[in-house]
Amino acid sequence: MVSNSTFKNTFLFLVCLLVSSLIVNCRATNKKPLTKSIDTTLLVGAENTALYFDKLQNKNIGILTNQTGVIRSNKSTDNYDTSIVDFLLTNNIAVKKIYAPEHGFRGNADAGELIKDGKDIKTGLPIISLYGNSKKPSKEHLAGIDIMLFDLQDVGARFYTYISSLHYLMEACAENNISLIVLDRPNPNIDIIDGPTLEMENKSFVGMHPIPTMHGMTIGEYAQMINGEKWLNKGVQCDLTIVPITNYNRNITYALPVPPSPNLPNQKAINLYASLCFFEGTNVSSGRGTNLQFQVYGSPYLTNMPYTFTPKPNAGAKDPMHNGKLCYGENLSQETDVNKLEIKWLLKAYQNSTDKANFFNNFFIKLAGTKALKEQIIAGKTEQQIRTTWQSGLEKFKQKRNPYLIYK
Repeated sequence: MVSNSTFKNTFLFLVCLLVSSLIVNCRATNKKPLTKSIDTTLLVGAENTALYFDKLQNKNIGILTNQTGVIRSNKSTDNYDTSIVDFLLTNNIAVKKIYAPEHGFRGNADAGELIKDGKDIKTGLPIISLYGNSKKPSKEHLAGIDIMLFDLQDVGARFYTYISSLHYLMEACAENNISLIVLDRPNPNIDIIDGPTLEMENKSFVGMHPIPTMHGMTIGEYAQMINGEKWLNKGVQCDLTIVPITNYNRNITYALPVPPSPNLPNQKAINLYASLCFFEGTNVSSGRGTNLQFQVYGSPYLTNMPYTFTPKPNAGAKDPMHNGKLCYGENLSQETDVNKLEIKWLLKAYQNSTDKANFFNNFFIKLAGTKALKEQIIAGKTEQQIRTTWQSGLEKFKQKRNPYLIYK
C-alpha cells in the first residue's frame, strides 16, 4: 500500500516533470501567439518625434513611404489611423515630395505592376515612382530636397522589394550628399533567420545582397548593414540616422496594423509569405486571385492533392496565375505558425506534379538566390539534405550582422 507521503512526492515529481517538459518544448519551438494585440507601449520610429523632429525644422523633406507609414493619433490605443505624410504636414514639416515603392503610395497595385508618377489627391504633393522606369531616385528626383525620410513596413524576406528600394534610396542620397533618416518598424518575422544565401551572380531587384532568404532584422538594422558592409555602388556610404522603436526586442510578437501589400492581407499570410513565395518561380499558384493569398497553393497539375480553388481577378491580382482554372493543392490557413523557412510544401508540390518539365520558370533562381535549390529538388534531395547546405552561409551571416543589431 502506498503511503500518503509517497503519493504526494510522486505527484509533485510528475507535475515538475510536466512543467519542465512544457518549458523545454516552448524554448525549442520558439512559438509565439498569432493573435496578440499590439503593445500600446511600443512606439514605432515615426512616433518617436523627439528623436528626429528637430532635424527637420526649416528643411525641405522628401519621404519614401506608402500605406504602411502610419502612426496613432492616440498612443493609448492600437489604432494606427494617421499617415506619416499627413502627420508631418500637420506639424509644419515642409514635405515637398513623396516617393513610392512597389505597389504604389496607396499600396493597391499588383506585384510587379509598373507604377507611374503622379500627384497625391489629398495633399497635392507630387508622387515619384521608384517602381516604374527607374528604381533609383535620379538627381532630378532629389532636386530641392535637404533630408530624405524612409518609412516602410518590411516583412523580413530577402525578395520583399522594400529593402531593395531602401538600397537604391541610400545610394542616391550618398551620391547627392543628402542625409537619410530611417523611421524603424518591427519585423513580424524577426525570430526567423533561414534559407539559402544569395550568390551575387544571381543579384536582382528581388535579391540584392548576400543574405539568406529570411534575415531576421528590422529595416533600420538592415539599413545599417547595407552601409556598414559597403554594399552601395563603389562602396559609398550614406549619411544615415535610424530612429529606433521604443520598448521593442527580438522576443516581441508584432501584429502589423495594416497589410504591407495587397496579397499579404493578414498575419497568417505574412508568416507564410517567404515559404510560399518560391511558388512564384514555378507553375504553382501561391493563392493570388483568391481570398487566401499566400495561405494556399495549387495548380492544375497537382490533381491527387485534396484542396481545390479557382483563381479569379481581384484586388492586387488583375490576371492571376491559372486564371479561371481549377487548381489542386493545400489550404495552409489553419497551419500552426511557422518558425523557419518551410520548403516541405515546395518539395511536395514538385514530387506530386504531373508537369515536372515545366515546374520551374526563370524567376525561381532569382527568388532562391542560387541555382543549387532547383538542382537539389530535381535530384530528389531530402529537406534535411537541402537544409544542411544552408548552414555555413547562415552562420557567417549571423556573425556578420551582429554589429548592426539595435534590439536584443
